[in-house]
Amino acid sequence: MLGFEKTYTLPFKYKIPNYTSEFLKKKSSIRLWLKFFKRYLFLNLNSQKLLEIQSILPEHKNILWINMSAPSLGDSLMDLSSRIMLKDRNLDLFTDVKNAHLYKNDLIFSSVFTDKQQIKKNIYDLIIIDSYSTRSIRMKVNVAISTPFLGMFGYYNGPEVNRVLFSFHRMNKLLGYINNENEINCNAKCSISISSADKKIIQELKLPDNFIAIAIGGEWDYRTYQKWDSVIERIIKNDKKLNVVLLGSRNAKEIAKKIVYKNSYYNLYDYVDKFTFNQTSEIIKRAQVLLCCDGGLMHSANAVNTPIVALLAKLSPEMQLTNCIKAFSIYKNTNVNSISVDDICTKFQEASNFLNTNS
Repeated sequence: MLGFEKTYTLPFKYKIPNYTSEFLKKKSSIRLWLKFFKRYLFLNLNSQKLLEIQSILPEHKNILWINMSAPSLGDSLMDLSSRIMLKDRNLDLFTDVKNAHLYKNDLIFSSVFTDKQQIKKNIYDLIIIDSYSTRSIRMKVNVAISTPFLGMFGYYNGPEVNRVLFSFHRMNKLLGYINNENEINCNAKCSISISSADKKIIQELKLPDNFIAIAIGGEWDYRTYQKWDSVIERIIKNDKKLNVVLLGSRNAKEIAKKIVYKNSYYNLYDYVDKFTFNQTSEIIKRAQVLLCCDGGLMHSANAVNTPIVALLAKLSPEMQLTNCIKAFSIYKNTNVNSISVDDICTKFQEASNFLNTNS
């Protein structure tokens, strides 16, 4: 009725990893329908339903992408990953202040806005919005009330998906299936642009020629590993010449201090909360490998093609990674702290052997 099936049906013809069936088993169908109807009604009440289109056409040369629903840096990178398929258009971005810095000097986005007053009305041929949430629709109405629009997730709401593959396959569908399934699956990944100024800042650090990076800390307990100190002690015991760089945001500062204090005689560099996300991405780009849990820096490593040893929980590797990523992952159902130090060291050695063989 009214298209309710769109809330749980992938809006393209190819299959991607998803947890749709699990989601539908746990959620009340009545509550899901009411949420859908609220969005459907909001579109109609704001005179937007007739402006909804289903394709990006050649005449859509000036496009504004409104991305307001990504709750984290990593989600933002994943949801906007398919922007590279619009490299022949003039593409602007409107997003949250917390995510905007990721796209400074971006190779695809011409301008990045965080204030609707910065946007001149009716200068776009097309508006892309991430979902049909009332927040996104309201923003679209505020900045371009009469401009045609389409949604990336659209009504699709709730089920977990591989967000990178979703973004690429959805964009591929909107462009008329310009690539086949295998081409998308083999090339889909996040991307990030690092400015010359940021590269220069990291160059002046004079990092060792060879080092590994470890992303510590985290926002969620179930994907914040607590035994990195033991991992570092073990892997450096096996290779005393190994250089280790610690990375992370403010929530990792105290953890970093403890690790450095415990391992102060090793070649350990603490760069936690000392650089911007993009500058930290440049450090990761120079690393041989990044050891990490699921988080923004893992997606940064994927964007700059640095191999990862990834600790994952709740969302499987198939849900988080794609075919073109060099990943050596360990997965536990509920919490990354169920992963043993031995397992991480074994996986790190596997990654090292692979890199040495293929260098």
